[in-house]
Amino acid sequence: MALIVQKFGGTSVGSVERILNVAQRVHAARRHGDDLVVVVSAMSGETNRLLGLAHEIDPEPAPRELDVILSTGEQVTIGLLSMALNRLGCPARSYTGAQVRILTDSAHNKARILGIDEQRMRDDLNQGRVVVVAGFQGVDEHGNITTLGRGGSDTTAVALAAALKADECQIYTDVDGVYTTDPRVVASARRLERITFEEMLEMASLGSKVLQIRSVEFAGKYNVPLRVLSSFGEGPGTLITYEEDDMEEALISGIAFNRDEAKLTILGVPDRPGVASHILGPIGEANIEVDMIIQNVGADGTTDFTFTVHRNDYTKALRLLEKIAGELGAREVNGDDRIVKISLVGVGMRSHAGIAGTMFKTLADEGINIRMISTSEIKISVVVDEKYLELGVRALHTAFGLDNDNKDSQAG
Repeated sequence: MALIVQKFGGTSVGSVERILNVAQRVHAARRHGDDLVVVVSAMSGETNRLLGLAHEIDPEPAPRELDVILSTGEQVTIGLLSMALNRLGCPARSYTGAQVRILTDSAHNKARILGIDEQRMRDDLNQGRVVVVAGFQGVDEHGNITTLGRGGSDTTAVALAAALKADECQIYTDVDGVYTTDPRVVASARRLERITFEEMLEMASLGSKVLQIRSVEFAGKYNVPLRVLSSFGEGPGTLITYEEDDMEEALISGIAFNRDEAKLTILGVPDRPGVASHILGPIGEANIEVDMIIQNVGADGTTDFTFTVHRNDYTKALRLLEKIAGELGAREVNGDDRIVKISLVGVGMRSHAGIAGTMFKTLADEGINIRMISTSEIKISVVVDEKYLELGVRALHTAFGLDNDNKDSQAG
């Protein structure tokens, strides 16, 4: 008998019919002999509806009161799912985050989990019940309801699995696993049987939307085996786990991409200590996240400084940079919000040379100019013009043997 934590997202519980389907799936797993804790999100669209109501009252709602409102979405789902399970003859009991006592800090709307009291859940499991817990929420030390931010139900599920020392945490979603890249861009993308926490973290941070990045960090930290499965079909999904010696050593596990990139350059900056800080300090203070950074040294004692930001921050960052340029006596500021980032990810990069060369040649053969390059131990990212995104991803997917029809031969 295994202890499994299952999580079902908003689309999986988006209607009464879908909640009944989830109940059937949970009941089948219970009959199989597994002990189950089930974490659910609000029904799809419900969190946005509640946000809309709040903003009708106050365009800038108080964070504490907003958490009180937003937490009700999951409360409805846990009640409905528990009712459905009990009608099937599968004893179940629902709990809000506060009832389980998922203790968080007091950062409303983006709280972090500090601890979990698992005793109540264990008592129910010992009595043969399925425990149904509201995702996305907790309570602080003062008894205030808190929420964990968008995608927080994934983090709830992984945290419960860690606290209970569960055998596996299963994340049910609207896709049947983690793919080599987005199948909507590359029709021949294939589902991965397994991927390491490290690779999944890179994929999530680089644009893959399958899992919330905090949940992957949590799972890696507490060594919780994660499995991504489809709510709407059968199949083994994708297992996310630690790197093992017997794992197939693919050079590249996947290709991630991000359309939400913009690039800014300040030209002719005096080349002296502290310039980078002078440029990026005000950008950071404005709560704008910087991703890739390149600095070139010119022959005339000046430097060109380029960095990327999220496209939503482009206009704000450009205005700031123009002001900074005036202070530094820089020659010129320019920017481009029509760029994208394409990234190769794979633990096989550690032990194989030539991957960057293959990547650059593949893009060159397609006439795609690389604007920026960034590397780490298990990833290579390039910035290219937006119009080349799909062509670049498809070409790289084939070049590194990720297509369905040539999965046994990786380039390198």
